[in-house]
This record gives sequence, structure tokens and C-alpha cells, in this order.
Amino acid sequence: MPGRDPFSDLIAPFSRRGIDLGLERLQGALAELGHPERRFAAVQVAGTNGKGSISTMLERIASAAGIRCGLYTSPHLLSWCERIRLPDGLITETELRRLLQELQPLALRRNLTPFELVTAAAFVAFAEAGVELAVLEVGLGGRLDATTVHPQRLVLAFASIGLDHTEALGPTLAAIAAEKAGVLHGAGRAVSGPQAPEAVAVLRRQAQACGCPLRWVEPLPSEAAGGPQLGLRGELQRHNGAVAVAAAEALAELGWPIDAEAIERGLREARWPGRLARHRFGGRPLLLDGAHNPPAAEALRRELDAMGPAAPRRWLIAMQRHKDAPQLLRTLLRPGDQARVLALPEHASWRADELQQATGLPLEPADASPHDNLHWLVDSAALPVACGSLYLVAELLPLLDATD
Repeated sequence: MPGRDPFSDLIAPFSRRGIDLGLERLQGALAELGHPERRFAAVQVAGTNGKGSISTMLERIASAAGIRCGLYTSPHLLSWCERIRLPDGLITETELRRLLQELQPLALRRNLTPFELVTAAAFVAFAEAGVELAVLEVGLGGRLDATTVHPQRLVLAFASIGLDHTEALGPTLAAIAAEKAGVLHGAGRAVSGPQAPEAVAVLRRQAQACGCPLRWVEPLPSEAAGGPQLGLRGELQRHNGAVAVAAAEALAELGWPIDAEAIERGLREARWPGRLARHRFGGRPLLLDGAHNPPAAEALRRELDAMGPAAPRRWLIAMQRHKDAPQLLRTLLRPGDQARVLALPEHASWRADELQQATGLPLEPADASPHDNLHWLVDSAALPVACGSLYLVAELLPLLDATD
């Protein structure tokens, strides 16, 4: 189990405030700080699935090109420090704690949300570290996301847009796409991989309305077909990689010193935990994946099917209550599979009996300890999978066998 959060006295639980989107609070706070965000340029990455992968690929590409690059992502798995990467590595606990302590009075005055507070800390950290370019992953939506306060977002990169966070962004794909398209502005340029027709229409309309050039890209070719080597596993990463490359090429067109060698190296060196990640427990293999919505489940199912015919497999699944867990299970499970449903600590979660009633699938509660559930999971005829939430990934990672 993850240890005690060393920042719990400085960052309130997100659940206490709930979703409270808006730009004005953070804009006011940054003005009081002397606008640290104006001391570096940015690329903003929006979308539903693949934002983190695109962001880390692009950060690795820029760093390989010799650019002092920062990376801001969410959520984290084991430490808040994972959210802020400086040119020399992740921010240290000591440094993040200093920034959060210094920002506490301002956060109270401006009534900042926890995400806005951490975003402000990231911007100050980037400015202090002499970052030239920051890659900013949108937290939620886009139009009213805290990262959108950055005034010099040179490139807007779009990951795949799908149904997720419908309670905050709207019930339809078009509504969700409109919130994400809200990051577009006339002084930037945008890139996107393939999208559903509804999302395509929204992105095109918004890009035209604000005068933002929008480039569409196809997935990168496989290695066998001459495509680049990727550090991230899975066919979906060919989609994400294409968006990262297009964003890097857009930066190069703006004069940033990014060449083909930096792009190849960055794609090869990118790492992102909890995405089609192969691990071992007690010497036995398992797959850990953060898929937590139907589009991500479809991508995971395609990856499993590409491995060839398989015997029934075991699943360990945990999902927050606001996610479409029934559809995810219908997508993933096959006849003969066994699945345990685990409650997420400190998060409202689906129960096994609720999901069994909703889907008709044979499910059982994971009432044992996480350690015992892992023992059950790896006793599987086919490669077992734990998925449904990055919070589940965070719960399990410390229990898995050490890797080189």
C-alpha cells in the first residue's frame, strides 16, 4: 500500500472541494506572483486518452534537442513530485514542500483549488529552474482548466477524445469535444490524431472560428514498416507518437532546434508507468493498465486480442463510481474470464454486486488484502490484467516484484 502522503498538510484532498473549474482564481494568483508563467513558452496537450503519453514523448523530444524543458502532468501514482518534471529530473519533495508552503497564504486568499495550487507551484518551479519550454497536460476538459491560463501556448496537441467525466464536461461526445477545443486560440497552432466524426466537426469549427491552423496526422508506421522505435508499448502509442511528432515539428517550424535525431531519440526514451505495463508478482507475469473509460478499454482489448487466442484470464478491476464501469467490463471480459472488483481507498467506487446486476457478468468482491488479491490474480491461465483506475495502479505498484 502507498505510504502516508507527505503533502497532506499542504494539499487538501481533491474530493473535499470537488470539481471547480475556472481561470480567474489562478490568473489572479499568478499576477500576485509577478507572472512566473510568462518566463517560459508552453505546449498544451488536451484530450481524453493518451495525454500523458503524448506529453512525456514531447518532453523527451525537446530535452533530446537540448531545450530546457519542463513537464506538468496529472494524476500521479505514488508521489506528488511525479507531476512536475524539471530539466534535471522530478522536483524533489524538499523543493515542492518549500513552494507549497510559500504559496499557502496566496492559495487561501485566492481560494485556489488543490489542482490550481499545484499548477501555480509548477509554474514557479519552471520559472526558477530556467525552463524554456513546458509541456502542460490538461487536467480536466480544457476551456476552463488551470493550464489554460498560460499565455504563450504555442502548440495545442489533441489526444483521442472520448466519453469521460460526463458529469463535468457534458453528456455527449460533441459537448466534451467543445470543452477540450476551448484551448484553441488564434496565436497557436494545433495538431490532432484521428478522432470520432463528432469530435472532428467540433475541432474544425472551433479552429476556424479562432483562426488556429489545425493539422491532422495519421498513426506512425510500425517498426516493421520502417516506423520509429517507441519506448511505450502498444499500438495506440503509434497514434500518440504521431501527435507528439507533429507537435515537435510545429515547434521546429517556429524556430525551436528540434531535428529528426531528437525526435527519434525522444520517442525511444519515453517512459510512462501504468500503461500496458508488464510486471511480475511472485515471479509470475501480469499486465497493469490505467484504462478507466470505454475508449481506453477498447484499446486495451485490441492489444490483448493482438496477442493471439488466449485461455480465460483473471482480472482485478477497480473503478470510481462516476466512471462507466458496466460498459468497460462488457468490452474487456470474455466467456470464462474471472474478475474481482476492488474498492478504491478514499474514493467512491463501484461494488461487485452492483456491476454484476448491471452487466449480468459473474463478478466477485475483492474482499481480501491487495497482497492476497495479487496472489489470486497471477494464478491465471492467460496473462492476467489489473485495470480500471490509475489509483489501482498506485495501490499495486509497491507490492510488485522489483524491476531492473
